[in-house]
Amino acid sequence: MAPPAHLPLGERLKALAQTLQFAWFAGHVTLLISVFRYFLSYLTFNYYSSTAQAAYRLAFVSAAATYGIVVYKGHIARGRLQGSLPSIALKLAGDENVQYLGMALVWLYSRQISAALLPFTVYSVFHVATYSRAHLIPTLQPPQGGAPASPTSPSAPKPAPKQSPLAETIGRFVKQYYDTSMDLVAGLEIMLLLRLAVSILTFSKGSFVLLFIYLAFFRARYSQSTFVQQGVRHFTARVDASVSHQSTPPAVRQGWESFKGIVRQAYESTDLGRLIGKADAKKPQ
Repeated sequence: MAPPAHLPLGERLKALAQTLQFAWFAGHVTLLISVFRYFLSYLTFNYYSSTAQAAYRLAFVSAAATYGIVVYKGHIARGRLQGSLPSIALKLAGDENVQYLGMALVWLYSRQISAALLPFTVYSVFHVATYSRAHLIPTLQPPQGGAPASPTSPSAPKPAPKQSPLAETIGRFVKQYYDTSMDLVAGLEIMLLLRLAVSILTFSKGSFVLLFIYLAFFRARYSQSTFVQQGVRHFTARVDASVSHQSTPPAVRQGWESFKGIVRQAYESTDLGRLIGKADAKKPQ
């Protein structure tokens, strides 16, 4: 919520900057600036320069800070981490903010993979836009009060304060492109999974460990996000259509079907909710 409009601008900005939410916003802004600087180096093929590497790492430090703030506010500050250690661990593992915090730290200490920045960048764009609309713009330019009540009906409700045109434009942008951006993030995460799978063939250092960690992350994303589920269905349908062509060797079609069966079994065998339910069912009454 923006500071009271009657305060001077300096006081309003000071009050806004002292909130933890502003630190979260500053983290997302830092991430976007770092990504922009990194991709400038990427375009000039200097992405392994010291400046580019510093920008790359700073982007993930910023991502970890922003998601760390969300986790702190959502769990620690509200005292929600209660109960046994296994129940706390499962609770945190099921929180998508914890998942993204974990992946930000993994990318921070892993080898440089440019595509890993993209999902975080899309989220940051919308977080910055939403915060600017709800907090920053109203602080810089407080909404103007509605027209006074008519003398003939003094008890009539006053019109809501009018937002600035910029805030309204940002609101329309977020509302119009939110679903599209989530589809984009899902596509980027699928692309990143394929990118890591291909890196296995090149025997890149740490590729097996990194792929295993990302598979655990992607499995959690798939179980929680309808956008990821839809993205996987579209990808699977496209591959099905390709391998079903008459020119495709039968061995390739059979291998694709076997691969889908293995993935399905792995997904079902790692369903923590189902496994916990079975364990509870076996408890003596």
